[in-house]
Amino acid sequence: MLSSASVVASIPSPPISSFPLGPLTIHFYALCILTGIIIAAFMTNHRLTKRGAEPWVVIDICLIAVPLAIIGARLFHVFTHWSFYFDQGRDWWNPFVKDAIWNVWDGGIAIFGALIGGAIGAWLGCKWTGIRFWSFADALAPGLLLAQAIGRFGNWFNQELFGTPTDLPWGLQIDYPNPAWPTGLPEGTLFHPTFLYEVIWNTLGVIFLLWVGKRFTLQWGRLFALYLVWYSAGRIVWENIRIDPSEVFFGLRTNVWAAIFGVIVGIVIFFVQKRRHPGLEPSPYQRGRERSGGANVQSQNTEDFVDVSAPPTSDVLADAATSAVASK
Repeated sequence: MLSSASVVASIPSPPISSFPLGPLTIHFYALCILTGIIIAAFMTNHRLTKRGAEPWVVIDICLIAVPLAIIGARLFHVFTHWSFYFDQGRDWWNPFVKDAIWNVWDGGIAIFGALIGGAIGAWLGCKWTGIRFWSFADALAPGLLLAQAIGRFGNWFNQELFGTPTDLPWGLQIDYPNPAWPTGLPEGTLFHPTFLYEVIWNTLGVIFLLWVGKRFTLQWGRLFALYLVWYSAGRIVWENIRIDPSEVFFGLRTNVWAAIFGVIVGIVIFFVQKRRHPGLEPSPYQRGRERSGGANVQSQNTEDFVDVSAPPTSDVLADAATSAVASK
């Protein structure tokens, strides 16, 4: 048991994780995720329009990317927690009926799955809108990392995904009993606040990406590559001190392997793109899909354009007729 002084100096967990709103139950975890998505969309829109893209074209891309990111996040969680759904004497069909894998409120989501699903959705959205995929990825990178920082507060509200026991002053208080409480540890034990570590790391990463992107004008996906390296490097550390259940391969948790892969992919993207594209992007649009002019609506360049201005006066018509005669 820890002393009362340690408990006073520690970080308390929120007393509630949800609240009723009529017939609905609003979860703070969901609010954190939604807040992060909205802020990331605003940041990406600002950064993309500064490059010359149509305002709010990011919404068209998000319509595909966000749903696929959620699907990928859920599938990745299920595959990396296989025993929770398919072992322990459960019938193989239970995850699809009784313990449906789509019951997100009964399980979790994984950021690496969200990155895979979201990347597929973003690529499809960019093909649809004509935006270069790497231009969108670079514009997204700082906002995505900030969204992940905000989303981690959801774990704090849920009192989940904490780290090993600690005597440090910033140890995290977890209510006892708790479904996530490790067996054998006494009531009053404090834990590493891994959510807070990641919030701080991700926030520093946002500052770094904004600075390095502007300082060196990183384009062609190189800023997104640095995002992958920054986030994944931190995740390797936090994942190794978390004590929530996870599949283990060759002595490492599945998310540690995923984070290592993320670092490698980020490094490869950075140097490959630097070699293939030493110059700057000519436009945030794909070749042949450039946005003409600066107006949001460009119907004057189509056959459907209708002049809705006021009809010419008789004086204007007379002047035009006089000019026509004089030119003959």
